[in-house]
Amino acid sequence: MKVTACIETLFTELPWQERFKAAKEAGFDYIEFWSWTDKDLDEIKRLAEEAGIGISGFNGDADYSLVDPTHKEKYLEFLGKSLAAAQKIGAESVTIHSNALGDGGIVVNHYTELSDTVKLCSMYDMLKEVAVMAEQTGITCNLEGLNITTDHVGNFLKNTQMAAEIIRLIGSPKVKILYDVYHMQLNEGSICDTLSKYIDTVGHIHIADAPGRHEPGTGEINYPNVIRHLRKLGYEGKIGCELFPEKDTETAVKAIMSIF
Repeated sequence: MKVTACIETLFTELPWQERFKAAKEAGFDYIEFWSWTDKDLDEIKRLAEEAGIGISGFNGDADYSLVDPTHKEKYLEFLGKSLAAAQKIGAESVTIHSNALGDGGIVVNHYTELSDTVKLCSMYDMLKEVAVMAEQTGITCNLEGLNITTDHVGNFLKNTQMAAEIIRLIGSPKVKILYDVYHMQLNEGSICDTLSKYIDTVGHIHIADAPGRHEPGTGEINYPNVIRHLRKLGYEGKIGCELFPEKDTETAVKAIMSIF
């Protein structure tokens, strides 16, 4: 397993340009971030290369939703630009979502006027084309479910079973799920059992403790046991630390590294 630092939430005591080197020195193998359109891609590539750290990925969608059939053309167009950006900086993946997210991760449109059937069929229809684009570019697209209790009220994709089963139907090695332990603890629990059922569909994992979304040891999740279980399952992918330090990054990093 490779450990990834989300430098939108970690190392925020430092200027953006210094976070790459700081993450490497702290023991991380990769960095990841959220949006790419507000950043200098050439600078990101240079900073990562200078620090000797890999780029795991970033969010590949923005103002458009997989669950809205009227968004198909614009969604795929923007995703194409995201995949090109990933190729440019050497990122290995992009994260995609069922619903467009606004400032602070707020779900822009709950689509209460659409049935679950329409939403699900729209997701499947678009993901078939996402798979073609992902395979052509070599960039993995990871579909992330989000919690609907605290941070992302109104998000359609909220459980692992739905995400994993639709990914199995798509059947592409370049379209996987992003299993966020924090989000799924809030929505469904049963972390280890769920991972056992669907590990074949997992392309990336995010960690943060719950409640609070801080570092391991600040909430109710037994992260040492979760990591042991992932090793038992043979998971060799990335573990992304997308969490907000309770005190500071230095203290959070110590807690993170202790579970591995």
